[in-house]
Amino acid sequence: MYTDGACSGNPGPGGWGTVMLSGRHRKEISGGERVTTNNRMEMMAIIAGAEALKRGCAIDIYTDSTYVMKGMTEWLEGWKQRGWLTASRQPVKNVDLWQRLERALDQHQVTWYWVKGHSGIPENERADELARMAIPQGA
Repeated sequence: MYTDGACSGNPGPGGWGTVMLSGRHRKEISGGERVTTNNRMEMMAIIAGAEALKRGCAIDIYTDSTYVMKGMTEWLEGWKQRGWLTASRQPVKNVDLWQRLERALDQHQVTWYWVKGHSGIPENERADELARMAIPQGA
C-alpha cells in the first residue's frame, strides 16, 4: 500500500491517494475534504486503504509521513496510556483519526516503510498524483 496526502494551504482543501498492490491486482482510491490538514490527509490515505480490505492480511505500508509512521510505531501506546495526551500533557491532535487508523489496522499484520517523497518511486508518485487530483476545487 502506497499512500500520500496533499493540502492546498494547511489547513485548507486537501486530498489523499492510495495505491494498493497484491500480486497482479492493483487498486487506486482517493478522496478529499474541503477543510483539512496535510496530516489528516496522510492518515486518511492509510485508513481508506485498510478499510477497503475485506479480510485481515499482511500489509506493507509505504508512506512519506514520519508523523503517521512514528505515531503508529512509537507514540500511540504512550498517548493511550496518558488518556490521549502527549508526553508534554497536551491533547493529541487528530485523535479521531488515530483511533480510526488503529481500528482499521487492528486485524492486519503491518510493516511500515518510510519513503522520501518525490523520490521517483512510481507507486508513491502515483499516490501523490491521486491525492493532488482529489483536492476539492473552488473550496
